[in-house]
Amino acid sequence: MKKLLASLLLLASTAHAAESMHIDVYRDPNCGCCKAWIAHLTDSGFIVTDHVTSDMIELKQKLRVPTDLASCHTGVVMGRFVEGHVPASDVRRLAGLPDVAGIAVPGMPIGSPGMEMGSRQDPYTVVAVGSDGKRAELARYPQANHATP
Repeated sequence: MKKLLASLLLLASTAHAAESMHIDVYRDPNCGCCKAWIAHLTDSGFIVTDHVTSDMIELKQKLRVPTDLASCHTGVVMGRFVEGHVPASDVRRLAGLPDVAGIAVPGMPIGSPGMEMGSRQDPYTVVAVGSDGKRAELARYPQANHATP
C-alpha cells in the first residue's frame, strides 16, 4: 500500500505526455453511454479497439475487477483494468503506476465522461486498486476550483 500511495503522490506532481495509448474497451451491445465514453477516449487521443460482448462477467472476473467497483464497460490498458467512466487523463496515469492492477469509477455518475447530462456534475472518485487488492483515491471530481481573491 505504501508503494501505491507513493506512486500516486509522485504522479500528482508529474506531467505526462499526450502520446497515443491503446485501450481495448469491452461493452454490452445495447449500451449507449459506453459509446460516449469511447468517443471521450478517442477525442483525448486514445486508439480504441471496441469489443462488443454479452459476457462481461467473465472478463471482469479474469481481470479481478472488484464487484463493488463494477460498471457497464471495462477497458484494458497494459493488461490492467479501467472500469467505468474514468476520465482519459486518469487512464493515462496508469503508465506510471506499476503497482496498480486497475482503476475504476464505480456506478454511472452523472457528469463523468460518457455520462454528461447538461451542466449537472455529481461528485465521484476514481479508485486505484493495488496489485495486493488495497485501494486508494486516485482523483476526485469535480475538482476544487482554486480561485485567488
